[in-house]
Amino acid sequence: MSADSRQVYRGLDIGTAKATPDERRRVVHHGIDLVDPDRPYSVAHFRAHALGALDALGARGGIGILAGGTGFWLRAVTAGIDTETLPSDADIRAALEADLLRDGVEALAHRLATLAPSLAARTDLRNPRRVVRALEIATIEGDAPLPEPAGYPGPVLGLQLVVEPAEHRRRIAARARAQFDAGLVDEARALRERWDPALRAFTAIGYHESWAHLDGELTLDEAIDLDALRNVQFAKRQGTWFRREPSLEVLDATGDPAPAARDRLSAFLGALP
Repeated sequence: MSADSRQVYRGLDIGTAKATPDERRRVVHHGIDLVDPDRPYSVAHFRAHALGALDALGARGGIGILAGGTGFWLRAVTAGIDTETLPSDADIRAALEADLLRDGVEALAHRLATLAPSLAARTDLRNPRRVVRALEIATIEGDAPLPEPAGYPGPVLGLQLVVEPAEHRRRIAARARAQFDAGLVDEARALRERWDPALRAFTAIGYHESWAHLDGELTLDEAIDLDALRNVQFAKRQGTWFRREPSLEVLDATGDPAPAARDRLSAFLGALP
């Protein structure tokens, strides 16, 4: 099951590195191609989808693999977030989104810290969407304690694959070039002809770089280099997030991590009742 917050969107195939049609025929994949790019899709939607798929898989005696780089979505499934009972108000959210565009995330983060310091301490204050959501909750309920989350009720093994930094950068650069060679620019052109390029779905790395090339703002090599740079920066933020997840066991993926992963999985399954 993909836990990538952009692979849920139909049409964003090369840019989000979705499993190929052949791979999906060999193994059932969930969490891919769930909505069109103009449809809202939140962590609450994903949590409901993932838990439903895992329940069905568990009923058949199967084992699910939840993979992907959106750490908050992974946490929502494995550790839980009480998305169903948290308050929401569309008008407040719209006003906060307007404030974000006008004032920037730092101003809203300062407002959150003043209004609800406890909630601010549990919020990624560099993430605009997290700050807006926290302010929405704080505006409605103040700094009241949030409900205790409920995670996936079955046993979970968490593995984090890490790669030596220089090799990681090399792989990211090779991946960026391979995506452009595979037709990313054509995919981006077709998507922009059909959908508003300002949609949240297109914050996925690769699309704005492709459009800049199409518009003559970047050469192809410059677009590829910028794609790789943004992915290196994103990988660093991912690393910071996952280092804060104590339940994850780290495996070195600079070489072949499969043997170590198989050993750890065998031990995990062997310890189950």
